[in-house]
Amino acid sequence: MDELSHAARMAADHLSAVPEQPVWRPVPADDRAWLTGQPLPDTGAALEDLLRAICDHVLPYPMGNGHPRFFGWVNSPPSPAGVLVAPLAAAMNPSCAGGEHAGALLERTAVRWLAELAGFPHRPGAGLLTSGASMATVVALATARQRVPGVRVDGLYGERPLTTYVSAEGHSCLRKAAELLGLGGRYIRTVPVDHAFRMDVPALRRMIGDDLHAGLRPLLVAASAGTVNTGAVDPLADIAEVAREHDLWFHVDGAYGALGVLDERLRPAYAGMDLADSLVLDPHKWLGVPVDAGCVLFRDPAGPRDAFSLVPPYLRDEGAGELGWFSEYGPEQTRPFRALRVWATIAHLGRDGVTRLVERTRDRAAELAAMVAAAGDFELAAPAVTSVVAFRYLPLRVNGGIPAVVQRRGRAFLTGTLLGGQETLRACVLHPGTTRDDLAVLLDEIRAAAEELAG
Repeated sequence: MDELSHAARMAADHLSAVPEQPVWRPVPADDRAWLTGQPLPDTGAALEDLLRAICDHVLPYPMGNGHPRFFGWVNSPPSPAGVLVAPLAAAMNPSCAGGEHAGALLERTAVRWLAELAGFPHRPGAGLLTSGASMATVVALATARQRVPGVRVDGLYGERPLTTYVSAEGHSCLRKAAELLGLGGRYIRTVPVDHAFRMDVPALRRMIGDDLHAGLRPLLVAASAGTVNTGAVDPLADIAEVAREHDLWFHVDGAYGALGVLDERLRPAYAGMDLADSLVLDPHKWLGVPVDAGCVLFRDPAGPRDAFSLVPPYLRDEGAGELGWFSEYGPEQTRPFRALRVWATIAHLGRDGVTRLVERTRDRAAELAAMVAAAGDFELAAPAVTSVVAFRYLPLRVNGGIPAVVQRRGRAFLTGTLLGGQETLRACVLHPGTTRDDLAVLLDEIRAAAEELAG
């Protein structure tokens, strides 16, 4: 079909033009109205007309994460291999719940490769791909909840309250998952952090002791292997020891940062990650797999299967073998062919290439931190451990307004956060093509934005 070739050319042209385009631009009123307010058509449009509409109204307004000067949130540019194979996965369009077909079988390799990259022990069946870390966290915490006897039949009725321990710098998906699973926000304990924004382990011990004294049941502790605010890695080995002492489920949120373990300079900080009962990581973050691609790994495959397996008669598969279907290990029944993008990205890079990607982006972040520290009008807000740099422009009062102005100007993109109660700028370096010149542009744009705000 000519339209398929045309679409491929459009994608290639878009990717090649990204570095010369604004990082982000506001959507004008006319195009916003087209994107959000189209009436349902009575008659269908030709494929060539659809492509023309996409060219006119969609491609000009990207999120910006494909640009080397995009430093917002934790959103990577798409890997070339992932872009290349995405249409093939769509063309096959399988449901990867299970069965004897390439989509389901390739996921076994993709999950095992991710475990090997993260240095996490892997048994067949002990992991699956998800839409992202939020869903992966639901799967992990639901598996932890399964340790309550009879929970699938009786629910949590009559069970003494279960407590969950999360760092003050923990991702919001942990709270969402706990609330969704009926664990209750009242029983989520926010553990303070130390001067480097890592979980305070003595405080964790005290909080567990207090809850035991109050007759509560500590259920799980969730640590971070690379927080989104600062990239901090919690003292995982120490937290694992506390979890063992109190028979808690030990969960590690490595959605962004787990692959930092590949950088030998960072590896000591990750000691203990391999002791987790569950580990979440997002291939669509540091690895650059096109969205969506999350992953949850387990020490024991029996846990998630006990939590989720439900096989109605019409889905029985006598040839499935002892592992069964992926749909027995999570809430999704119809599951897209995520594995092709994950597999292609890792196969294209290899372990060495993934390691170089992690090292290169981490080096750029360290370079940015050094530039901030050397400048008289900036200050670091936290140590730059992985590829996130948290910093502030002086005077401090303007930091809250800077990100929006920088974004609107279009030459760079960063976001802000609150750190220790103060407005803070944060830049996450994930683009392998980011240069020192790009970092200099970012700092100059922050200065220009501050001048605008002052004016």
